[in-house]
Amino acid sequence: MFSREKLDTLVDRFEMLESRMASGADAETYVDLSREYAELQPLVAKIRDYRAACAELDDIDQMLADRSTDKELQAMAEAERPELLERIEALTQDIRIGLLPTDVADEKSAIVEVRAGTGGQEAALFAGDLFRMYQRLAEKHGWKIEIMSESEGDAGGYKEIIASFAGRGVFARLKFESGVHRVQRVPATESGGRIHTSAATVAVLPEVEQVEFDIPDTDIRIDTMRASGAGGQHVNTTDSAVRITHLPTGIVVTSSEKSQHQNRARAMQVLRAKLYEAERDKLDAERAAARKGQVGSGDRSERIRTYNFPQGRVTDHRINLTLYKLEEVLAGEALDEVIDALITEHQAALLAEQDV
Repeated sequence: MFSREKLDTLVDRFEMLESRMASGADAETYVDLSREYAELQPLVAKIRDYRAACAELDDIDQMLADRSTDKELQAMAEAERPELLERIEALTQDIRIGLLPTDVADEKSAIVEVRAGTGGQEAALFAGDLFRMYQRLAEKHGWKIEIMSESEGDAGGYKEIIASFAGRGVFARLKFESGVHRVQRVPATESGGRIHTSAATVAVLPEVEQVEFDIPDTDIRIDTMRASGAGGQHVNTTDSAVRITHLPTGIVVTSSEKSQHQNRARAMQVLRAKLYEAERDKLDAERAAARKGQVGSGDRSERIRTYNFPQGRVTDHRINLTLYKLEEVLAGEALDEVIDALITEHQAALLAEQDV
């Protein structure tokens, strides 16, 4: 449960922000105030609804306890009470969820990496299916996508593709996609109709700005390379490809578009995201066991989901969820059902921790 003092503090803070915004704060201050105001607004609205419902319940209980109350009014009060109790219970749960500790990266945009795993050409085709699934989800939510790096498979799909998904709260929606995705289907090249199993790895990293996570020049080595195209075609004859090595960790990122300046900027963007996520993982180490017990650790080696084409099903192994909506999930239409279930499970685990 939550304390009255905690709710009072949040409402007081919200009203203070409202007052300062109305008093003519300078532009920079106003942006900071409005950001916090927008974050608190949904929770404060729930708190006010909760308090109004509790006050209404008190009035009903007093009416029922008063023997002089008209019998018709008492009957109406008795009929309203169960519905009001249900509403209070629902608002209580919403507020408890709203009070949960938030992931500071949840509101950020994300960098999504999809890599073909075991399975050769079929794995590359599956990596392409997964990336298109995320593209369609992005279109549905109005997120902006920018391809940062891509390496196409010999028969289509991708050996590897890295893209920026920009929008508020993208990381919160996509972070549980990190891990190994497995596909079971009959490849187009399979004449005997045998089902093959292939895999692709997805990594979702919160995107961070340089001002949030600065990397000293002394910590990196930048190498330029000659970019190469598939089969020797479209080869960029200038040394435009960039490889950046982070010396303290050994993390290597590359970018091989036409502009060397753009390649450096994109490679640094990916490197910042990787280092930021590594720092987050280190800080969360003491909670690793609890996170595994929730919806998975985010470990890229962990098998999280299977897409079975013969049966038309998608199974998320972390929460034992199976949907017979394979085409709808891959089309980005039903993926939100899986994501919502993962978020709900995660919230339930956090609530359970608080109740211990």
